[in-house]
Amino acid sequence: MNMEQTRREFLRTAGKITLGAAAVSAVPAIVKAEATEIPAPKWPWEYKPLDKEEVKARVFANFNGANGGCCSGVASGILDLMAEKYGYPYNQIDGHMFANGGGGYGKRTLCGALGGALAILGLFLESGDSGKLRNELYAWYTSTELPIYQPADKPAHPVKTVSPSQQCSDSVGTWMAASGCEFGTPERGVRCGSLSADVAAKAIELLNIHFGFEEAPVVEEAAAPELAANEYIGTAKSEIGGEIKVKVTMDGDNIANIEVLSHGETPGFYEKSVPSITDALKASNGKADGIDTKTGATKTAEAIIAAVQDALSQIKK
Repeated sequence: MNMEQTRREFLRTAGKITLGAAAVSAVPAIVKAEATEIPAPKWPWEYKPLDKEEVKARVFANFNGANGGCCSGVASGILDLMAEKYGYPYNQIDGHMFANGGGGYGKRTLCGALGGALAILGLFLESGDSGKLRNELYAWYTSTELPIYQPADKPAHPVKTVSPSQQCSDSVGTWMAASGCEFGTPERGVRCGSLSADVAAKAIELLNIHFGFEEAPVVEEAAAPELAANEYIGTAKSEIGGEIKVKVTMDGDNIANIEVLSHGETPGFYEKSVPSITDALKASNGKADGIDTKTGATKTAEAIIAAVQDALSQIKK
């Protein structure tokens, strides 16, 4: 292999990395060494920040491009920008590999935009932190009126809706019912493209905050609810979603009602455990012995039990 071939091989392996004139002239000296291959970066990859407004515009464009759609639009939009701004190794993955993720991978299950965003989180975070940010993304998705992004060249339908779950069928179905638009209409396409832009920007916001490139938004705490003499607030930590807060209402020495005031658990799994656990706690008057917490959301159930017992501990005997 001659020196020019070795030089070309170096540039091909390195991807579209930007080299100055001095660096390019030095390539032959670099590749004289035996190691002409650049090793793959260790997972998780190093995260570098992106501008959220740029992310929105690129994801919307990629949603509407060849091999686009929600899942591909999010993943390719983010990776394209990282490749352009930072070069190697971000230019070694083509997010269009998720082109089959649209429409909940064809089954209308998990929203494809969320699927693309989760792939990005998983590239830069180990499982524990990735799961934490995933749950934050899910909680935002099911509590925010979407879409927010307004594309400059395509008027968006004015209707915004809150999805009752992370499922494609619930998200799109709720919006179609509210807007009166059918799935195949251009308005629905703009809506899903805009929502994909919003999801991608939220994922980048979470990553920027996690890695210290952006300050977390200040969230004003809600005023503490006024409690009657027979009402008590209890809190506990869940390994999945953080703090759970409950209000326990007493009728004499017996529990009359248990209300979950706040939580950060994953919607869907959370709903599986709450009714059965709160009913069991009322029946046992707060005693956890014998209560089956294996509901499909075990950590949530355990946290609710702990929060109720915290509330009961405040009752003056």
